[in-house]
Amino acid sequence: MVAVTLWIASLCRQDPSYGGWSYVRRIEGETGAAAIKGAAGGERRTTGAKMSLTALTEALEGLSDLPADAAVTLRFSDLELAGQLVAPDGEYATTEPDAWAAARAAVAARPVLEMVPASAGDGTNGFLAAWAEFGLDTSKSRGSFKAAIPKPNLMKFPG
Repeated sequence: MVAVTLWIASLCRQDPSYGGWSYVRRIEGETGAAAIKGAAGGERRTTGAKMSLTALTEALEGLSDLPADAAVTLRFSDLELAGQLVAPDGEYATTEPDAWAAARAAVAARPVLEMVPASAGDGTNGFLAAWAEFGLDTSKSRGSFKAAIPKPNLMKFPG
């Protein structure tokens, strides 16, 4: 069985305002550029909840080239995320219903998914936060966007 680890991060300045998200995925047991990929993006006039749900959705949709039964470990920085996904009427569901529905569908499509909060001292947090910040900054001038994180940068990922 294929095993993969996902890391996600998001941020929003002056909620609601500009936001950014990022994710990195690594296929366990593989090495080199093919084993790792990631993306970052951002939006104008958004909320922290939407950025968190977008990071989750984009990361899980980024697994489309892997079998549906791949074992996925998701490490996330938004400590409310896991609880929100099981609460049908939680804050994320009511403030961002479209993003919440997309995230719930992406989670449902992955039957082997373990969600683990990222620890504060995890070295991956800085890398992901920098790319989420890039998404936020770029959205200020370009509007909503999504881009792959370049391979040379991904090869420096501490995860």
